[in-house]
Amino acid sequence: MVHYMGQLYPYNAYINSFIFIQFVTYDMFVQIIVHLPIANFSQSYLTSTASSAVLKLLPAGANGDLASECSWADTVRGAYPWSSALHYVDTPDNLCTYDYTRDCHDSSGASGRCVVGAINNYTAQLTTYPSTTYNLTQALMFLSHFMGDVHQPLHVGFTTDAGGNSITVYWYNVKTNLHSVWDTKIIQTSMSNYFGNSMDTMANSIKANITSTQISQWNSCGSSTSACADTFATESIQQACNYAYKDAPNNAYLSDTYYLSRSPVVNTRIAQGAVRLANFLNQIFV
Repeated sequence: MVHYMGQLYPYNAYINSFIFIQFVTYDMFVQIIVHLPIANFSQSYLTSTASSAVLKLLPAGANGDLASECSWADTVRGAYPWSSALHYVDTPDNLCTYDYTRDCHDSSGASGRCVVGAINNYTAQLTTYPSTTYNLTQALMFLSHFMGDVHQPLHVGFTTDAGGNSITVYWYNVKTNLHSVWDTKIIQTSMSNYFGNSMDTMANSIKANITSTQISQWNSCGSSTSACADTFATESIQQACNYAYKDAPNNAYLSDTYYLSRSPVVNTRIAQGAVRLANFLNQIFV
């Protein structure tokens, strides 16, 4: 059984992300590997105690590599339809603020069912380690993925446009939507322009530029993991307003001016997600 917010959800079998790889389009593939550096960086920042726990919880097929399972939460949406609402949080149009009580709910109004609630939920489950009350392997994979989602600004976007999904734009004259620009297109362009289409090379470059001062600042969000998750969402909606939505109305043509000013934001959010996931896991497994 799958536990979420005190409820049980049935499932038929463990679903490994590799089963789905043959059905993945290029854009979906880029979405998957966006989560790779976050999981990859994080594992390198773990304490020995946290690293040991993560290795024990990872499925055998992961071969000790958290990054290999970072796409799992996307691939199981069909099997776990209740999980779809956990990848994002919608906020009121144009307010540019996030509030847990106001915003963290699914389309039926069920409280806590958003990406922040999911981070809180799976963090709480993992703190019971090594208990077997919950499926802690899945809790680890959900948490790792949702930490990436909450750092993507348009996963904390406006309600009416579904985080930019309904805003049509042209990325270097190719029709897409604003959410996809922030999920995939900016990263694709960076990989193509500067990193020989290698996500590993791009990830290593981002990691090499993280300073100890930044790590300290990014981990000083509050005294509890729930306060931190709220902070991450607040950062994202502010960046959605200041960068994602700005100068990107419906049918806008976006190219170098938009890309060059936004790609540093994307790189920073990837780095923050990685550092903060490691910090969460280090606090959980003590």
